[in-house]
Amino acid sequence: MAADRQDPRPGQRMMRRLIFGIAAALLATLPAQGQELDGKTLFMKNCAACHQASGKGIPGAFPALAGNAFVQGKAADVAAVLLKGRGGMPDFSDTLNDRDIATVLSFVRNNWGSKAEPLNAADVLALRGALGVEPFSNGEVSNRH
Repeated sequence: MAADRQDPRPGQRMMRRLIFGIAAALLATLPAQGQELDGKTLFMKNCAACHQASGKGIPGAFPALAGNAFVQGKAADVAAVLLKGRGGMPDFSDTLNDRDIATVLSFVRNNWGSKAEPLNAADVLALRGALGVEPFSNGEVSNRH
């Protein structure tokens, strides 16, 4: 900046830099829109409160997923639980998209000593159709409840 055109507020430039730096740091901590989450993160956000981070559940209240024969069994049966709910478990058909359901189930089916075939989004989408579960609406208003 030329000497004859000095900024009348010398601290203003520094304040702008500070504000932009703080904003950039805060934005870096937020997941980007459309950013994919891994199975463990999805499990911790949606399942661990009941089924516990260890997958061992709470006896008499929430079943263990670790070592569970049903969880390691037919993939469509396990996915149907997330799409339609079961017993006291809610469905996640309008809160998790098909990719997220496949990802979290693949995580559950391949952790805590379990080894089972992973799922993909196409499997979940096809199962939605077969079960008559509406497609994921991504937050659009639903008439379900």
